[in-house]
Amino acid sequence: MAMTFSKIIQRPLIVALFTLASLLVGAAHAQSPAKTVVSTAQVRAELMAHAPDGADAGKTVWLGLQLTHKPDWHTYWKNSGDSGLPTTLQWTLPSGVTAGDIAWPLPKKIPIGNLANYGFADTVLLPVPLTITPNFKPTAPGNAIEVKLKANWLVCRQECIPEEGEFALTIPVKGSTAINSASFTAALAAQPRPLLGHTGVLPDSSVQIKGNTIELSVQGLPVALRGKTLDFFAETPEVIETAARWTQAWNGGVWSATVPLSPQRSNAPSVMPVVLAADGQGYRAELKVLGNWPAAGATAPTVSAPPPAQAPITLLAALIGALLGGMLLNLMPCVFPILAIKVMSFTRHANDQRGHRVSGLAYSAGVVLSFLALGALMLALRSAGEQLGWGFQLQSPATVAALAALFTVMGLNLAGLFEFGQFLPSRVLLVEAKNPAINAFLSGVLAVAIASPCTAPFMGASLGLALALPAAQSLLIFTMIGVGMALPYLAASLVPAVARMLPRPGAWMDTFRRAMAFPMFATVVWLVWVLGQQSGIDGAGALLALLLALSAMLWSLTLRGRSRLIVATIMVGIGALLVLGIGQNVLKPVPSNNTASSEQWQPWAPGRVEQALAAGAPVFVDFTAAWCVTCQYNKKTTLANADVLADLATKKVTLLRADWTRRDPVISAALAQLGRNGVPVYVVYQNGKAPVVMSEILSVTELRAVLQAL
Repeated sequence: MAMTFSKIIQRPLIVALFTLASLLVGAAHAQSPAKTVVSTAQVRAELMAHAPDGADAGKTVWLGLQLTHKPDWHTYWKNSGDSGLPTTLQWTLPSGVTAGDIAWPLPKKIPIGNLANYGFADTVLLPVPLTITPNFKPTAPGNAIEVKLKANWLVCRQECIPEEGEFALTIPVKGSTAINSASFTAALAAQPRPLLGHTGVLPDSSVQIKGNTIELSVQGLPVALRGKTLDFFAETPEVIETAARWTQAWNGGVWSATVPLSPQRSNAPSVMPVVLAADGQGYRAELKVLGNWPAAGATAPTVSAPPPAQAPITLLAALIGALLGGMLLNLMPCVFPILAIKVMSFTRHANDQRGHRVSGLAYSAGVVLSFLALGALMLALRSAGEQLGWGFQLQSPATVAALAALFTVMGLNLAGLFEFGQFLPSRVLLVEAKNPAINAFLSGVLAVAIASPCTAPFMGASLGLALALPAAQSLLIFTMIGVGMALPYLAASLVPAVARMLPRPGAWMDTFRRAMAFPMFATVVWLVWVLGQQSGIDGAGALLALLLALSAMLWSLTLRGRSRLIVATIMVGIGALLVLGIGQNVLKPVPSNNTASSEQWQPWAPGRVEQALAAGAPVFVDFTAAWCVTCQYNKKTTLANADVLADLATKKVTLLRADWTRRDPVISAALAQLGRNGVPVYVVYQNGKAPVVMSEILSVTELRAVLQAL
């Protein structure tokens, strides 16, 4: 055999390129090219501009995102109410140009059982003023302002779907942009007007705190409104009980109201901006708050939403949990073949203690530095506004496809189809021979890339705390996970007794090498299934075709003589045609979170927990992902157990499944509220009690005990 056992997984260029590409692609979350219109099954979103007098400094310029909803669907106002999330806009503008806040139109109250939200149906335009300063110098072609927008919105009917879009347009500096004049005129007219033209705190009006209620007193409303019943909207979220009954009255020109506070109140403003409306016209006022807010949660509960999660763990406990969790990552199915190969490589140099130590230290360095780099990348992206969590790299179809290709190449190598030495220059092979530590280091990098998507026991709380700590302490937790994962192999490399226990070299090593190809191919099967969850059956089929073409290309390169050039050229051509013809299917997303996975399980969405609790039912939420091996194990064992299913039915538990297979900032935020940032996470909610977060490796005994206590 031309390739020695210790070089079974040597791939200095291939592993480095594939792993680096995986991390970068996962971080980038590649999107389709930006445009002015993004359409989904529920919403048509369009970026518009209005600059009737041009876009020179001092001119009035407006941008706006227009959302046209399909029947029965809605998005949310700046205060979404009892559930939901407001639409957010992130602008990329040239230097000297700034965007203001959304000029929110008057919302509508949307009742949902015992809850209520504020939002928009049909068509709504969200205008944003643009300020052009004298420092602006046009750089776009044609003397224009180049605008880019990344928008996120939550669209709901009975179910809720988080959506996003990237938009781009150019606004000519000279000339008129007024094609959307009617839309902007109507949207600006729908804004609540400042009461008495006053944009600050309104004098002679106030909010008085009285126990578990607030009493509003507002003067200066138009005479035409006197005696009418007004709609009331609080701009500050999580203060009032949105769906509760409240009273209002007129005393001459003074309007007053008594509104219950929310049992889950989390805000205590000193000034409350409110909107009062009648006959489709709103009026906005900022009211000074008088009195002291009661302690959060001290108001008498009516319908209870989930209370805050339990208190965070200490840093020391998080470090211990990270160490133990890192050690348990070695039991992940994908990592086992790599670890088995590395440990068995000891047998080649049974008496080479120095070689063992160097290999162990290099592998450990690869693991620890990879965890450190992955943690730093995640923290950097989150600080830049990305809602990411542990395992974020496998939320990208491009990363999943790249890893599937890598494992296909490794499996074919282990099966004996080719040797990496056939494709590498002799100078590179010489460097490898003199520096075996490089191969051990890259093995550690690869092991982290494969193990990191899942959260092992003890890791969940540690990772959740990591994102709430200063960067240095967060990175210490990530480092400790790496130390835990590297520790068993490092110990084996430093303890001579372990090497003496291993079998001696022999012909069995070649058989073992070829056998290790099958776990690699099994990993490819899993990755193709994961991609199928993200990109649909067409994406999975396209990936299989591309992997077949890749295998054929590698085979063609093993041929000899003139046939090698001819066959390899044909195979490369076929591969290129497949990439051009069906490659886009691999990255094409399919809608997620809008269908239930079974009759028992319903898709999780913001507000669904609160709705179920309002109906008096306890709720069990499974935060999961197709790429999480632990999640799939728990799903096929504990969550499919007949006794568990019987208990769930007896207790009439509402079952919700939050699928995090693809990046979903709403699920990321929900995990963060629970003190977690990776899956699996299992939570039981019950009215008036703190949510119960269970172990990552979910046992039948643990889950049944929690259910029996309901």
